Amino acid sequence: MQATATVLVYSDNADTREQVRLATGRRPAADVPPVEILECATLPAVLAALEQGGIDACVLDGETAPAGGMGVCRQIKDEIFRCPPVLLLIGRPQDAWLATWSRADAAVTHPVDPVEFTDALAGLLRRRLLTEA
Repeated sequence: MQATATVLVYSDNADTREQVRLATGRRPAADVPPVEILECATLPAVLAALEQGGIDACVLDGETAPAGGMGVCRQIKDEIFRCPPVLLLIGRPQDAWLATWSRADAAVTHPVDPVEFTDALAGLLRRRLLTEA
């Protein structure tokens, strides 16, 4: 198992980034490595971080403006070679079809429910680590 997993969190809202950080904790599940959070508030920062590599999963806020997480998800799935899995934060359950359109690997609703969120994030990290092994 690798030493740590890096999770990129994209939101223009510092409170949302903090909710994600607190829900994730040091380790979202016992069978995944400890997590390091990389916070991004702008699309250029997200793209630069993904180009550098080393990102194991992304959490994108669908409510971010001007570049929303759904559009960013679709863009990085098209543009980033071996794009890490994406967990999309959506405003309401009815937006799940938009998460599918964006090609997100998983979606959870705002506000962040720690149990639902960590289950989804841990699942994405497990799949990512298995494909790298």
